[in-house]
Amino acid sequence: MDTLIHANPVLQALIATLFSALSTSLGAAPVFFFKEVNRNLLDSLLGAAAGVMIAASFFSLIVPSIEISASLGYPAWLPPAVGFLLGGGCLLMIDKILPHLHPGLSGVDAEGVPTSWRRSTLLVLAITLHNFPEGLAVGVAFGATAAGIPGAGFAGALTLTLGIMLQNFPEGTAVALPLRGEGLSKTKSFMLGSLSGAVEPIAGVAGAALVVVALPILPFALAFAAGAMIFVVAEELIPESQRRGTDIPTVGLLSGFVLMMVLAIAFE
Repeated sequence: MDTLIHANPVLQALIATLFSALSTSLGAAPVFFFKEVNRNLLDSLLGAAAGVMIAASFFSLIVPSIEISASLGYPAWLPPAVGFLLGGGCLLMIDKILPHLHPGLSGVDAEGVPTSWRRSTLLVLAITLHNFPEGLAVGVAFGATAAGIPGAGFAGALTLTLGIMLQNFPEGTAVALPLRGEGLSKTKSFMLGSLSGAVEPIAGVAGAALVVVALPILPFALAFAAGAMIFVVAEELIPESQRRGTDIPTVGLLSGFVLMMVLAIAFE
């Protein structure tokens, strides 16, 4: 662990995002044993994932962005506000352009530009769209540790990684099991579910490298990742978990938020 703490931030980000991608694969693994998952369980996990992402966005990204902004001489509110809106806006534009399909919907509900791509491809692209800002957030958090600025530490980056791993699990399940239910083989359903997490190491390395070489953008980058993650929560996770109109995902969200909050405070 001591070796990892003192490793290059880009290497740290790569290792961390590989573990978070592995969590997506673990979430897809139940496809080898089940053809469908209990909907109450999946809703609670999706709700918990939303809670984890909201808490991670605030405690591990926005708060450090505020602290680092002040230490770099910016108005403390400016980089967090600008970065947050840019992150959400960027995901909004991608959402409008990239063809994708949310789990649980039919092919006619696909979003983005019209396409003849298969439903399985559209499902994978939807979760890939989710995972990019998560990988970016982890990468930026580890890149921030190289700055030696108060509010940007290894423990915070590690906590964020743990939170992302927790919420990646149900996303892998949400892709793999519907594909299995449509008749795809166990192996293909698992591979496609796992593939959706492959973008995280790419985004993580890019995020870490960017803030290492361009320190002034660090608080903006932290808030950008937060805005992108909150967009995913509001656009995808909460609506999907609430599709049946029960209180189960709400309880999951509250539990996920508290869990991530406790982790963030305990590892300070």
